[in-house]
Amino acid sequence: MRIKKSLVLLILPLVLAANDAKGIENLSLEKALELMKKNNLELKISRFDEEMKAYDNAVAKGNRYGKLDLVLEAARSNDAGNVFGFKIKSREASFGDFGFSDFMGAIGAGAQQANGDFGAFSQGLAQQGGDILALKPDDLNYPSARNHFQTTLSYMVPLYTGGKLSQYDKITNALHRMSQLDTSKLRNEKIYEVTKTFYDISLVHQYIINLSNIIDNISRLEEIVINMKEEGFAKEIDLLEVQARKAEAQSMLDQANFNKELAYQFLSFLLDRNVDSIQYINQMVPIPELENEKVQHDNLDIQKAQLGLSITDMAIELQEANFLPEVGAKAEYGSADNNPLNRFFEKDFYTVGIQAKWNLFNGKIDKNNLERAKVENMKVKEQVNLAKKGIYLKVKKTLTNIKSKEADIQSLETQLEFAHRVYETYKEQYKEGISSISDVLIKQSKELEVLLKLLTAKNDYNVKVFELKKIINEGETL
Repeated sequence: MRIKKSLVLLILPLVLAANDAKGIENLSLEKALELMKKNNLELKISRFDEEMKAYDNAVAKGNRYGKLDLVLEAARSNDAGNVFGFKIKSREASFGDFGFSDFMGAIGAGAQQANGDFGAFSQGLAQQGGDILALKPDDLNYPSARNHFQTTLSYMVPLYTGGKLSQYDKITNALHRMSQLDTSKLRNEKIYEVTKTFYDISLVHQYIINLSNIIDNISRLEEIVINMKEEGFAKEIDLLEVQARKAEAQSMLDQANFNKELAYQFLSFLLDRNVDSIQYINQMVPIPELENEKVQHDNLDIQKAQLGLSITDMAIELQEANFLPEVGAKAEYGSADNNPLNRFFEKDFYTVGIQAKWNLFNGKIDKNNLERAKVENMKVKEQVNLAKKGIYLKVKKTLTNIKSKEADIQSLETQLEFAHRVYETYKEQYKEGISSISDVLIKQSKELEVLLKLLTAKNDYNVKVFELKKIINEGETL
C-alpha cells in the first residue's frame, strides 16, 4: 500500500506538469480577453503602480494627523554635565551635587580657627573669600557614574500650513487617478493586441487555405503536364517550370505557417498561457460609430491631459501657500530615573507648546516658483487644446485610411476571382495546345500576387480599425 502511495506522489507532479504544458484548445476571443485581463504581466505591473500611488495618497492624508512617538532612552555616563543633567531630569538633584560639601568644609575650618570669635571669623572669611570661591568641588566635577532611563511620549501636529497639506492630498489623489488612466490605457492596448492577433491568425488561416488550394491546382497541373509529356505533347522544361512554381508556392505556405506559429506565441505571451488553437473569426472588424464630443470625452490621452491641467492648478495653490505662515503644536509627557520606569508618576514631567513660522525673505525663491507654476499651467492648457484638435484630426485621417482600404479589399477580391478564372482558362487552353505552360504559370503567378495583396490589404484595414478603436477608447475605463 505504501509503495502505491509513493508511486502516486511521484507520478502526480509529472501529470500536473504535462497538463500545464498542454496549450488551450479552441479558445474564443471573449475567453482570451478574460484571461488577458487576469494574467497579463504588464497589467499586473501597472496595477502595482496604482497601488503604490494609492499608498502615496494615504501618506499625504496621514500628515494631517501629526506624529506620536514613544522614545525610550538608556544611558550611563560619568561626564559631569550629563550626571548633573540626569539628576535634574530625575528630580534628585541636591545641594551636595553643587559642591556644597567642599564649601561648608571651608566655612567650618574658618569657624574652628576663629575659636568662637565672630569678628575674627568674619575678618578671616573676608580675607579667604577668593580662595573659597576658587574651590573646585569634587562632587560636582568628578561625580560617580550614573545610569539614566527616560521614557517620553511626544506628539507633534500641524495646526495650519496655508493649505499645503490639503494640496498634497489633492495632488497625490490626482496622481493615483492618473495611474488608473495609465492602467486603463494599457489594458485597452492589450485588448487591441489580443483582438488583432485573433484577426491576424484568422487571416493567415484563410490565406493558408487559399494557398493550399492553389498548390492543389498546381499539383493537378503537374499531373496534366506529366501525362501530356508521356504522350509527347509536353516537354521536360514544362514540367520543370510547374515544379519550380509549386516549390515557390510551397515556400510561401511554409512562411505563412511560420507566421501563424509566431502569432500563437505572441498570443500566449499576452495571456501568459499556452494557446494551441483559437476559434477563427471570418468577418472583418466592424467600424465603430463616431461622435466628436464623445470621442473627446472618452479619449484617454485627453483625460490624462485634463487631469494634468488640474494638477497644475493645485501646484499653483501649493506654491501660494509658501507665502502664508505655518503653525504647529507639540506636547511631551515622560519620566526619568536611574532605574527603568522607577517611580514613574512621582518623577513625571510634561511640556506643551506651540510654534508659528513665517518666512519673510528667501531671495524671491517662492515668488519665482509660483511664477513657474503659473507658466506650467498655461502650457498644459495649450497642450489640452492641442490634444483635442490632434485627436479629432487623427480620427478623420484614420477613418479615411479605413475607407481607402475597404475599396482596395473589394477591388482585390474581384481581381482574385478574375485571376483564378483566367488561370483556369489558360490551363484548359494548355491542354488543347493553344497556350504554353509559361502562359499558364504567368496567370497562376498573378493569382498568387493578388492573393498576397488581398491579405496585406485586409491586415492593413484591421490595423486601422483597431487604431480607431483605441483613439475613441472603445475598450474599458477603470
